[in-house]
Amino acid sequence: MEDYHKPDQQTLQALKDTANRLRINSIKATTAAGSGHPTSCCSAAEIMSVLFFHTMRYKVQDPRNASNDRFVLSKGHAAPILYSVWAEAGFLQEAELLNLRKIDSVLEGHPVPRQAFTDVATGSLGQGLGAACGMAYTGKFFDRASYRVYCLLGDGELSEGSVWEAMAFAGFYKLDNLVAIFDINRLGQSDPAPLQHHVEIYQKRCEAFGWHAIIVDGHSVEELCKAFGQAKHQPTAIIAKTFKGKGISGVEDKESWHGKPLPKNMAEQVIQEIDDRIQNKKKLSPALPEEDAPIVNIRNIKMPSPPTYKVGEKWATRKAYGVALAKLGHANDRVIALDGDTKNSTFSELFKKEHPSRYIECFIAEQNMVSIAVGCATRDRTVPFASTFATFFSRSFDQIRMAAISESNINLCGSHCGVSIGEDGPSQMGLEDLCMFRAIPNSTVFYPSDAVATEKAVEIAANTKGICFIRTSRPENAVIYNNNEDFHIGQAKVVLKSKDDQVTVIGAGVTLHEALAAAEQLRKEKIYIRVIDPFTIKPLDKKTILESARATKGRIITVEDHYHEGGLGEAVCAAVVGEPGVTVTRLAVSHVPRSGKPAELLRMFGIDKDAIMQAVRAAVSKSRNAE
Repeated sequence: MEDYHKPDQQTLQALKDTANRLRINSIKATTAAGSGHPTSCCSAAEIMSVLFFHTMRYKVQDPRNASNDRFVLSKGHAAPILYSVWAEAGFLQEAELLNLRKIDSVLEGHPVPRQAFTDVATGSLGQGLGAACGMAYTGKFFDRASYRVYCLLGDGELSEGSVWEAMAFAGFYKLDNLVAIFDINRLGQSDPAPLQHHVEIYQKRCEAFGWHAIIVDGHSVEELCKAFGQAKHQPTAIIAKTFKGKGISGVEDKESWHGKPLPKNMAEQVIQEIDDRIQNKKKLSPALPEEDAPIVNIRNIKMPSPPTYKVGEKWATRKAYGVALAKLGHANDRVIALDGDTKNSTFSELFKKEHPSRYIECFIAEQNMVSIAVGCATRDRTVPFASTFATFFSRSFDQIRMAAISESNINLCGSHCGVSIGEDGPSQMGLEDLCMFRAIPNSTVFYPSDAVATEKAVEIAANTKGICFIRTSRPENAVIYNNNEDFHIGQAKVVLKSKDDQVTVIGAGVTLHEALAAAEQLRKEKIYIRVIDPFTIKPLDKKTILESARATKGRIITVEDHYHEGGLGEAVCAAVVGEPGVTVTRLAVSHVPRSGKPAELLRMFGIDKDAIMQAVRAAVSKSRNAE
């Protein structure tokens, strides 16, 4: 960045005037809405004015242009000032601000990507910086473009651990295209923030995390211009000492005003006072970006060749995931992989070996890893695949939930699911992951049962919008599908079928193989079962399941390496609810497991082939007795 040139007095005054117009519009919008956070907006008015009308380079009428500077409002409750900025710039009509929070307005209570100028939804505090890190990493290492990324955080959210995961990430990777602005306005929602105005402590913390940290008066446009003009070979944190409700007489720096709009009479008086400080109505225009972000195409990514497995060979689906991902990396140079220091267990290391520059090590910080993936995926710059043990995604559930609200397209692979991992014990066993991912709106939940299905799941996920989750297992199981087998979302496979089938058994992953072993044994007793592999747990193939149930006297048994709640069994129950004559027996992990050998644990929790055989015999004899 060029050396700092102090703006002339006219520009500085125009920035002050802009800040006051932003204050006025934030107050007007929240008073009209009867709710919102005007005091949180007012502390950031000069920051937003300088950022959007002096520092950032972007095309106002093309907010998602790939070359534009990026902005993330991590303190999402200050949304009205973001909307006021875009009205000031001319992208929004000023009158639209008065529709804030209305059901037919795009201007929601917190930023969402329905707004063209919002890349990631914020409002669950502490998540904006992680996404900004993903954008900055993409800009520096993948796009190699000159756009910069700015993230505005409130001091209240600096108590969130996820902020410091992101700080560590940016410091480690020296993201010198990233600027975090801390709006230190002293007051939280119900109490002062823990450090209040001790800005020097924030500075030391930032420096300890590898950031260049500058303390400024957050209401001085000149100090802000100078701070934003400094370029270092590390990320920059601007620690802005501000006052909550700045400019609102009787409210500025006072407790008990968080999230409260000004009453109409008071608002009119305050607006008049602020308006009197404005010297010039002339509006500033932002500088245009350097258009150097490459054109990217991430549509229709196809594997360069079919799978090369042999039926009967034993493969762990976690390893097949790594093989598939490395292969997919050759199909498109925008496929990237992220991991949380488990790459030699999830097998994402196979991707790293073949595409080292497209692998991001996120270390043991799963919340941040998901946020990085979300940031990397914005503006369709990359196709991220992030992996760790399935159970550790529970740590980042809020980030995944917000990713769905962000309409993000990310792919997450959770390995080491269920009790079948064995000796490591319950802290490492993913037993809640299906429940968690099924609850996410617009999610797709893949549960491949062999290496071929896993490779197809990876390819399909790369081309599927929304949150995709791929559940992989540790044990090695036989390949059951031919390499040319076709897979689709929401289409189950009937892997075993005869006209004499008496019960439908639905398994996935290790339990599908237990079901097939049970079928072989039961055949000797002249009991025949139909075995279904769902492939995706969400959406579930209701049609195939019902057809099979009707062909087997309405009898369904589900068997899963997961807790009862929210897994395969409950998904099947939801699919067949209200269907006359259909009964579902669910075999699942019933309580907190323990260490042991995989086979011992499958037996202990009643999800192995013997338990399936017992359940089948019980279902068949029950109907015989009824007859």
